[in-house]
Amino acid sequence: MADQNPRIIVEKNPSQARLDELNIKSWPKWGCSPGKYHLKYEAEEICYIVKGKVKVYPKQSSSSSSPLDAEVEWCVEFGAGDIVTFPKGLSCTWDVSLSVDKHYIFLHHSSS
Repeated sequence: MADQNPRIIVEKNPSQARLDELNIKSWPKWGCSPGKYHLKYEAEEICYIVKGKVKVYPKQSSSSSSPLDAEVEWCVEFGAGDIVTFPKGLSCTWDVSLSVDKHYIFLHHSSS
């Protein structure tokens, strides 16, 4: 079954043991100022939000929606202390209300 609406997974307030298990402090860092950013994920990404607040609006993949349906948007909210997983193939808009600092890693799954 094709994944028509890839899911963003938010893990709120993970334990220190979970952070240590993922070895988050060894991951690269990235940050951005408040604003809107259009992103497409070419690989699955896991990130740990060190600071900031974000609403992510996934792009709808339904081709049969009417213009009125396009006005109804859903979003995923997360912020400091959360672990967030973005699926490969996701297109979305980040609406950053508080400057973001995050650790991140891209997962490249082998298909062989």
